[in-house]
Amino acid sequence: MINIALPKGRLGDKVYALLASAGYSCSSYDSSGRKLVFSDQQSGVSYFWVKPADVAVYVERGAADVGVVGKDILEETAPDVYELADLGMGKCTMCVAAAADWYDDTSRPLRVATKFVNVAKNYYREIGRDIEVIKLNGSIELAPILGMSDVIVDIVETGTTLKENDLKVYASIFPISARLVANKAAFKFKNGQIKKLVDSLSEAKR
Repeated sequence: MINIALPKGRLGDKVYALLASAGYSCSSYDSSGRKLVFSDQQSGVSYFWVKPADVAVYVERGAADVGVVGKDILEETAPDVYELADLGMGKCTMCVAAAADWYDDTSRPLRVATKFVNVAKNYYREIGRDIEVIKLNGSIELAPILGMSDVIVDIVETGTTLKENDLKVYASIFPISARLVANKAAFKFKNGQIKKLVDSLSEAKR
């Protein structure tokens, strides 16, 4: 059996549909109820639902052989897993955004509001800019509006929320999409099965 961790929500449903089309369907699969684990002996696969932010943890610790997780989470948490494939789903971009009239006062540390603390620190370290991180968990756009931060580092999909709040993107940090990751031990001991899964997904995406 291959144990696969799926992120709860619409992305998880899309990923399952792709996996099913690649030959990994599960007769008991149902995303509408409260059941969390689904297995199919015939397909040789077992799925379970977890919060998107926890997928990499389940994979890293071996509870799952493989899982699907956003590139944003991989960059933020740096889990000890193998990144095997870009599934091309859930596309968006990690960006720096600020008020339309913002300018960078380099005489002091830049105040950065974000829930992606490590992403922000790594990005500004690379460009040599001192920052003060303000950790927030939601409504990040509010911070520069209220003068609490100079900029935000956040995920941008359509940019609509930024425009409605008179903010704009000043820099794109990296593209985000759903990635297939594998537990390192599982990749060694179930190498043939996991490689077949990757190849089947690649074929199904065409």
